[in-house]
Amino acid sequence: MTRKQRRLTLIGASGVVLVIAVGLVLNAMSGSIVFFHSPTEVIHDHLAPGTRIRIGGLVKAGSVKRGDNLNIRFEVTDGKNEVPVHFQGLVPDLFREGQGVVAEGKMEANGMLDADTVLAKHDERYMPKEVVEALKKSGRWQEGSAK
Repeated sequence: MTRKQRRLTLIGASGVVLVIAVGLVLNAMSGSIVFFHSPTEVIHDHLAPGTRIRIGGLVKAGSVKRGDNLNIRFEVTDGKNEVPVHFQGLVPDLFREGQGVVAEGKMEANGMLDADTVLAKHDERYMPKEVVEALKKSGRWQEGSAK
C-alpha cells in the first residue's frame, strides 16, 4: 500500500467514525429535546397526544384546584388562550395565581398537559425569554413590573 493510499484510507475511516459519532449523539439528544410553546401556540398547533412540550405563561386567576394525593389542576394563560394542566406533586413555594409558571410534560388527547415538572417564576429576571415574548405579544406584560 502506498503512502497516498494509507492516508486516504485513514481519512475515509476517520470520516466514517465521525459520521457514526454524530449520528449517535443526535439520536441520544432527540429524546431530551423539548420545545417551548405558549398557550396560543398549543391551541392553534393541535399537538398530538403524547407530544412532550414545555409551556409557559401565567397561572390563570381562579383556576387552581387542589385535590387528594398532591394532585393539582390549573390553567396556564398568555392572555388570549388557556391550557389546562394536571400535576401530581409538590409545587414550588412561589406558585400562585397570577404568577409566571413553566410546566413541562406530555399532551393528553383532551388537550390537557400532564405535567411532570412545574417551575414558578416571580419576576422577569428568572422568566424564560420565550415566556416574556409571548406575554408581550398578548399585551399582558408590563415592562419593569414583577407581577
